[in-house]
Amino acid sequence: MEIRSKAALRVANVRLVDGVGPTALADAVLEADADGRITYAGPASQAPAAPPGIRTVDGRGGTLLPGFFDCHVHLGMPSDRSIVDEALMTDPVLRVLQAADRMRRTLDAGITSARDLGALPAGFRDAVTAGLLPGPRLQVSVGIISHTGGHADSTLPGGKDLGFDFCLLADDVREARRATRLMLRAGADVIKICTTGGISSPSDDPDDQDLLDEEIAAVVDEARRHRDRPVAAHAQGRAGILAALRGGVRSVEHGFGIDDEGCNLLGERGAFLVPTLSTMVQKLDPLKVPPWRYEKKLRWQERTRHNIAAAIERKVNIAAGTDAGIAEHGRNLTELACLVELGMSPMDAIRAATVTAARLMGVDDRLRKNTLPEGLHD
Repeated sequence: MEIRSKAALRVANVRLVDGVGPTALADAVLEADADGRITYAGPASQAPAAPPGIRTVDGRGGTLLPGFFDCHVHLGMPSDRSIVDEALMTDPVLRVLQAADRMRRTLDAGITSARDLGALPAGFRDAVTAGLLPGPRLQVSVGIISHTGGHADSTLPGGKDLGFDFCLLADDVREARRATRLMLRAGADVIKICTTGGISSPSDDPDDQDLLDEEIAAVVDEARRHRDRPVAAHAQGRAGILAALRGGVRSVEHGFGIDDEGCNLLGERGAFLVPTLSTMVQKLDPLKVPPWRYEKKLRWQERTRHNIAAAIERKVNIAAGTDAGIAEHGRNLTELACLVELGMSPMDAIRAATVTAARLMGVDDRLRKNTLPEGLHD
């Protein structure tokens, strides 16, 4: 359990939400040592005596919240302009600086740990770890694996290839294994695959299956052989959701078409659903997006609400993720409001962005109560 701090710190007179307990603690104290590790978080009546010289903050009866997780971001992608503009009109140096700015804004929004699922090189993760850039702790997939004409194929309808080096195409088992190895060589913590088409891709549909069952199994096998790396699947429609879960992925990203069979498989396999509802509440201007994208978005909005609400009622493992890069950067915690709107309790929504997300990312042994003083609110 860590916080980012340069000196020992004590926060008192706060209402504490730790993301684990069923209720908030009315009168609490939090202490962290000079290395930033939380040494106590609990009732004021049981708190140890304040060490001499420790910096003390009076919370004035405010609420201290954990540092939150966002399990699905694209910090290397803009949310305020098209990927065509990004690929063809943006200087590479400017891209780096803009990604760094998005990382800072994400941290400022209360996200202290994030999983970037494509378009961010591993060097950004390492820069945060080394203290060279402000940003959330990162796990990165580096890129995305898809088939030709699939969701991660960066070729435009007119035939122009945008040249995104983070998009790898694999059209058989051998290529799927090779693409996985290339991602691992580039420093991936998690492998991102596409098992369905997508709303934002021009040549396929969420109901289309992308990678085939045997290709999914090959990716999962390669990832497991390399220090047991997890696999995350972009899976929007039912067929690709089921294929991903049968193939052994750790998480279903989006899951808009999930049904009872998919929920059952999630439970059987101990997998997670990351619904990215922030993308569905985002309004598209029909004058600014292609007709095919606008039509798909309208077609899937109500289906998504119904299916994710049913999954919430089934109490499957749900971890919070926004798809920032498609959704707006720096507004990550709107995802919690979206989950609550579809039937999740407010405390369960906090858990989805804390303890459940930590389990998904495999860091629950040390970041389960990753509480930051910067989470203090009046």
